[in-house]
Amino acid sequence: MSWTCPKCERELPQPEQRHYCARVSLDSLFEGRPAELILVFDKLLAEVADWDGVLVGTTPNCIVFTRRLTFLVIRPMKKELDIKFYSRVQHPEKPVSKSIASGRKFENHIRISQLDDLRPALFAYLRASYDMFV
Repeated sequence: MSWTCPKCERELPQPEQRHYCARVSLDSLFEGRPAELILVFDKLLAEVADWDGVLVGTTPNCIVFTRRLTFLVIRPMKKELDIKFYSRVQHPEKPVSKSIASGRKFENHIRISQLDDLRPALFAYLRASYDMFV
């Protein structure tokens, strides 16, 4: 059961969950960004938002996807999306650009800028991150 913050109207997995409390429109995060970047994000959103129990929220810098906890963060940059996801093991290989230990898990980053960057392996990483927070 989710909870909606009365101040920012962001839907969160748990009542009174700590969060960045500000109203931010999704469109504002993509102002001045290339049209292809918006298409890439839309494809990611269409896939991930349909997974059971996924909540999507916006902050001034990123889009946060939660299940029980955050499993995916997408930060629109000037010409690319920084995609942060979690794993139980380190991913030192490409397309992962950074894989850092964070407690008992690893925080991983992939940067993409075009539709051709959306490969099945990327969605497998995102799904594994989602599955960690059952």
